Amino acid sequence: MIPRYSRPEMVAIWSPENRYKKWLDVELLACEALAAEGKIPQDSLENIRKNAAFDVGRIEEIEETVKHDVIAFLTSVAEKVGNDARFIHMGLTSSDVLDTSLAVLLKEAADMLIAGVDRLLEVLKRRAFEYKHTVMIGRSHGIHAEPVTFGLKMALWFQEMERNRDRLVRAREIVSYGKISGAVGTFAYVDPSVEAYVCEKLGLRPAPVSTQVVQRDRHAEYFSALAICASSIEKFALEIRHLQRTEVREAEEFFSPGQKGSSAMPHKRNPVLSENLTGLARLVRSHAVAALENMPLWHERDISHSSVERVIAPDATILLDFMLHRFTDIMDRLLVYPERMARNLAMTRGLVFSQMVLLKLVERGMSRESAYEAVQRQAMQSWREEQDFRDLLRNDADVSALLSEEDLDAVFRYENFLPHLDDVFQRVFGGDDATAT
Repeated sequence: MIPRYSRPEMVAIWSPENRYKKWLDVELLACEALAAEGKIPQDSLENIRKNAAFDVGRIEEIEETVKHDVIAFLTSVAEKVGNDARFIHMGLTSSDVLDTSLAVLLKEAADMLIAGVDRLLEVLKRRAFEYKHTVMIGRSHGIHAEPVTFGLKMALWFQEMERNRDRLVRAREIVSYGKISGAVGTFAYVDPSVEAYVCEKLGLRPAPVSTQVVQRDRHAEYFSALAICASSIEKFALEIRHLQRTEVREAEEFFSPGQKGSSAMPHKRNPVLSENLTGLARLVRSHAVAALENMPLWHERDISHSSVERVIAPDATILLDFMLHRFTDIMDRLLVYPERMARNLAMTRGLVFSQMVLLKLVERGMSRESAYEAVQRQAMQSWREEQDFRDLLRNDADVSALLSEEDLDAVFRYENFLPHLDDVFQRVFGGDDATAT
């Protein structure tokens, strides 16, 4: 099922009209190449160019009888062209048309997906600099660890999406190969120059060697790249879901006027968009598994891959396109609550400074084992009795013997955790704040 808000541009790539148009493009270019070799009369080529067309309804009608989509397509075209249609598909096999046209469709879809990633990168970069210095608690195992900034979180997502962009560019390259080599890939009835001509005109490369099909490791890599990108979006969406939990509430999806969160509870504001993305990522990953299982075919080919690709090619690309645009909108309008971040940061009464205290004691000469024991002793008391961690350290004889009040002042500062914030942003974005925003 096509997601309700799918972009019509991506859906249109996979329409029957566009699919058959790509088939016709392949056939006409092959005719041009064959005519250049003198195998098709020039006047016949002109007639083919002028009259070659198809009718989707007629193709479906013919296919009901012949049970073969390419033959139905060729019959429909022949009805428009007349006797010169005998030169169309000369020396070709169905997979020459199907695989070469599929490469064009996947390439077009990849271009649209890469453009979607670029839009998301712009938003992530803006939000990273917007919250570069907004301190929040970092968590490991879901438990408060040490401070980070929300901008650092956005910088991390930005760079991961840059890697996804690289993977999509590579996927577009690896799948942009066609073949016009005949029934088992031997060029028995068509010269390799025809393949070279067709592929060049379509913006593809000829597969250096093929069987009856272009080898499906190319497609497996393509759909795997889509799956990784979808999984990254799920990762980010999961983080938003956690941050929106009532107990946390450091960020949340935009809640529009008139929006309802629950049919029963009027107070609810749920992260439904992020939850939706989490589910869709599972589908895109499943399509990658199907593409991997398409790689082993019997001998020079069978058609076990064909039915799979009719589903996964449109579904995976449409789904990921939808996910990219939905997540871009989420991030563009994400509500961020620095005050709540500050409250949560202070929730553990200074326990986030435990490593700072540990290292300071080691610096003053205490063994690491003794320092760890002393700091943990007071940290556990702070947990149990909900007491201020710094007060407990101040009253600990082992700690106070080495750390003065001024030392504790110097330790208990959030900026101590972020001395290289600018360095990280330089690594990710280059330039400085002024030029990067």
